[in-house]
Order: sequence, then structure tokens, then C-alpha cells
Amino acid sequence: MTFRDTYGDELRAFVESFLRFDTSGRNERPAQEWFADRLEGMGFETFVWTGDPERLAAHPSFPDDLADEHVLDRPSVGGVLEFGETAERPPAERSDGSDGRPGRTLVLNGHVDVVPVDRDSWTSDPFEPTWDGDELTARGAADMKCGTAVSVFAARYAADLAEEEGLDGRIVVESVAGEEDGGIGAAAAAMDNPYPFERDAAVVTEPTELRPVIATEGSVMKRLRLAGRSAHAARTWRGESVLPHFERIRAAFAELEAERAERVTHPLYERFDNPWPINFGTVEAGSWASSVPASLVAELRLGVAPGETVESVEAEFEEALGRVVADSEWLSAHPPSFDRFSVQFEAAETDADEPIVATLREAMDAHGLSSTEPRGETYGADSRHYVEAGIPTVVFGPGSVDQAHFPDETIDWEEVLVAGDVLAGTARRFLRAG
Repeated sequence: MTFRDTYGDELRAFVESFLRFDTSGRNERPAQEWFADRLEGMGFETFVWTGDPERLAAHPSFPDDLADEHVLDRPSVGGVLEFGETAERPPAERSDGSDGRPGRTLVLNGHVDVVPVDRDSWTSDPFEPTWDGDELTARGAADMKCGTAVSVFAARYAADLAEEEGLDGRIVVESVAGEEDGGIGAAAAAMDNPYPFERDAAVVTEPTELRPVIATEGSVMKRLRLAGRSAHAARTWRGESVLPHFERIRAAFAELEAERAERVTHPLYERFDNPWPINFGTVEAGSWASSVPASLVAELRLGVAPGETVESVEAEFEEALGRVVADSEWLSAHPPSFDRFSVQFEAAETDADEPIVATLREAMDAHGLSSTEPRGETYGADSRHYVEAGIPTVVFGPGSVDQAHFPDETIDWEEVLVAGDVLAGTARRFLRAG
């Protein structure tokens, strides 16, 4: 029996229920309680944890003034299945950490939270799964409840074959909170291991179009503030508009962006013309149509390449801003502020020679997937937290990032079923190798 024959129908029903939870706006708890109950009913040993605001505030990804309400009451859930000698050891020995443990541990990680919805841009209810043949539409279908759910059944399928194939070790399936807020659940798990054992490798099942991603881009969020001088629109020459100053800054940043695209290279990003983009996400200026705009606030995202640090990229753009300021008498006398805000994403990369990468590629090849060459992506993911903790991690899952955060978010169900086969095959190979 294949994965789809064994668990296809059950997975479909599970996904439909999972997608009906609106997990935007930090509202993960109801879905996570349901998820934990389902895991327990399937025979998983479950673990639940929440982030510590003080611990996370000390993490470089998160702001120093991280509010309690951004972290608390946002549980993450892990379910564990054990096989072979690992499962046969007495509980006291199985809880002693890494000492003497006979088998490997593989984490299959996904996140439960989704981004908010503009319902006017959807043609159906975003939290009522809609099918059109094999096409499934709902918020979170691609990013990434299908990837989270399929890990559950891939683990169960591997467990069904564990005795026959001599598997030894454990699979951990995670549904973490707050990935869209910088990875609250994953960061907490990476900093303070919630399990009584160590973790050897992880697969984060974000949508990758069933291709292995071993490098993810970082980003730094910056807020630019400019001050001018207001005046009546009938006497514009008496004021100092912030707009020409902003345009000079934006042009300088665009020039630096283009220069960095040529100078900062990485073999996994050669398919991108602009691999480290900058984005002015918001710009607010002025207060009244009949007044010279005397204030401007812009929020930016700056791309960070694998191998770079958030601090080094931040410094390059601060230097570019400094040159614009130095060339302006007004800005020199009224210097702009350029400060971090929100969450920062560090770039991350796993060596292509790591066993988990080779094992995943073998499983992909066994299931007829031809695009097994590792690649990099321009987005950030929770994989960076596990990589930082010394856990080799690859990103692989069904769906496309082009559908993420998109109206009428859609995934091809066939990709979900193939992902289940590949993830189960990866786990079986990885645990046999232990």
C-alpha cells in the first residue's frame, strides 16, 4: 500500500478541519489544542511549549521591547513517535538527553499561523476549504497548513513500516506558533529544547514546489523618519518638503541595491536577477493637501544574503544614507533617523553534504522527482532557528511561495500527496542510517 492509499482520505479530512481554524492575529490556541488532541489520538507523545518574552527579547531576531501579548498564550505543539531500540529503552534512559541514545531524531516542522485576510479580494470564504478538482483553496493551504498536516501522516506511514524496515530513533512532528511574527515557537524550541532528547536534523515543510531549499535569505526591517518644515501651499517656498529628500534617499538605496546584486554572489541564487531586494513597504508623508509635507515615515525591508550578517547589511545602507545627508544642507541640520523595528531574519544555510540533505534527495529520486538539486530562496523561514542551534535543516514541502499571502491561496493536492511519500521516505532512510 502506498502513502496515498493508506492515508490520503484521512489526510484530506484532517486538512479540511485544520484550514477552518482562523489562526491569524495571534489566534493559534484553538487550532493547537485541536492539533494536540489529534496527535494524542493517533498515538503520538505530545509536548506543548510557549515562548518566554524575556528570553526571546534577548534573541537577535526580536525587538528588545517585545511585548508579552506578542508571545504568551501562543502554544506550540510537538508530537513524537519512537521506533526500535529507542522505543524499547526504559523511560528514565530515554529521557537522559543524548547520552547513549541508539537512534537518530528527525524533526518535521511546520507552522500553524497564517497572515490576515482581505476578504474583499477573495472569491470564496478563506476559512472554508474550497475544491476545484485537485485544487484546494483556503488561507493557509500553501503557507502552510498542508505542509504541517502532511508531516503528521508521513510520520505515521513511516511508523507503519518501522518494524519491517528496522527503523531506530524517533520522528518529531511540530506545529509551531508565530512563524509570521519571526518564528516565536521555533525560536523558543531552538533556544530551550522542549524535549528530553537531542535533535539530529529537521525538515521545515514550507512550500518549495517539492524542491530542496538549503539556504534562506535574511532581512532587516528599518524605519526612516524625515523632518521638513510646513508652510501654506500658496507659499510653498517658505516650507521644506520632505519629498525631494526622500526621493534622493530612495534613489541612493536603489543604486546600492543594484550594486549589491552584482557584488554579493552566491551559487544557489544565480537564477535571481535581484537576489537581495529592498522594499519600501509603507510611506506616509504630510498631513494636509494644502500644506507643505513636513514629515515622512517609511518602513523598509532590506535583504541579507547567506554569509552576511544583518548588522553588516544595515551598516551599508546607513553609510549610503549618510552620504545623502552629507550632500544636503537641510538634512545635515535636520538629520533623519533610521532605526530597526519589528523582527529581524538572519540568513541561514545548511551544507549540501549533510546527511539530511542527501537523504531527502534520495527519497525525492525514488519517487520520480527530477529537480533534486539544492537551491536558495529569497524568503526567510523557521529553518534559521534550528540551523543556529546546530541542527542541520532543509526546507521542502508542497505548494508554491507564489501563493503565500495571496488572495484565493491555492495548492495542488497531488503535490501534497507526493510530499507525504517523500517525507515518509526521507524519515525511513534517515532512521535506518542511524
